[in-house]
Amino acid sequence: MAIVNGKEVHPRTTGRHARTNPGRKPSWLKMQIPGGNEFEHIQSMLRARGLHTVCEEARCPNLGECWGGGTATMMVLGDTCTRGCRFCAVKTGNPMGVLDPDEPDKVAESCELMHLRYVVLTSVDRDDLPDGGASHFAACVVRAKARVPGLLVECLTPDFQGDAAAIETILQSGLDVFAHNLETVRSLTGRVRDKRAGYDLSLDVLRTAKDLAPTLVTKSSIMLGLGETDRELDQAFDDLRTAGVDVLTLGQYLRPTLLHLPVKEYLSPARFEALRQRALRKGFAYVASGPMVRSSYRAAEFYLESRLAGERGHDAGVDAPAVTITGGDSASVGGSGFAV
Repeated sequence: MAIVNGKEVHPRTTGRHARTNPGRKPSWLKMQIPGGNEFEHIQSMLRARGLHTVCEEARCPNLGECWGGGTATMMVLGDTCTRGCRFCAVKTGNPMGVLDPDEPDKVAESCELMHLRYVVLTSVDRDDLPDGGASHFAACVVRAKARVPGLLVECLTPDFQGDAAAIETILQSGLDVFAHNLETVRSLTGRVRDKRAGYDLSLDVLRTAKDLAPTLVTKSSIMLGLGETDRELDQAFDDLRTAGVDVLTLGQYLRPTLLHLPVKEYLSPARFEALRQRALRKGFAYVASGPMVRSSYRAAEFYLESRLAGERGHDAGVDAPAVTITGGDSASVGGSGFAV
């Protein structure tokens, strides 16, 4: 063990990529590796179609829960991102404009074979494409909904460099939820995200989506444990509400590899619950907050189901049950960023 800047550092990780985490991971961050026949069946089916799930790429701790509950997150537009955010485990590079023209049909088929009720479609950034991949992304939504009647689709999108036409293309696909991640507070954005991303740019994307489709559910996410302050979080909550965001998820940042940003703090489940209450007071319709919550976690699914149940109950003259989730505090994690 070595001491670097007053902190204990493993001797093999001194230098530029020193691991300066705040001690051992607490007990609520222990994970059970997903497995079993159903998991292996789904994984092999996806591989056979050349599809990638963010569940796997970002090492999401909720993979088993979501796959077992008829929910999955699929990454379209390939598995190589043109940007390099310092928290994300997805590989970076230049795909040189390459797209799989059969991907929309593969996504639709997989949704059918997995018996999905809710799918989150997300993508890497594709700055190499004229529309950022929006038309291809939208085609995946259209094909999936056509093949699986009643399927709810959440689109967790990149920023499309703020292109309103690209955002509108996504909105016209028939999606049920538009999501885009703020990721962190303003002061940390330059250190955490790729230089082509931006705090105000992300807010503009969310605001544009709400302006173009006022009744559509919009969603965003913030990862915690990077050094943000309560005052900065309050401002981020206010900024998201001003942009019209309905659903918010808050989760613990966990360092994917030694090449990524170190964790500054592990927040307790009680702290996450306090922040959930704080965000709700800001006016969000729904907040999922917990150490294991990820941005593609089932927050919007639960919210939509609750809202639809409320509408059905209203029609029948009865009250619908309230749904509350604090984000799987009993789940666990190995390596993960937050871009899930």
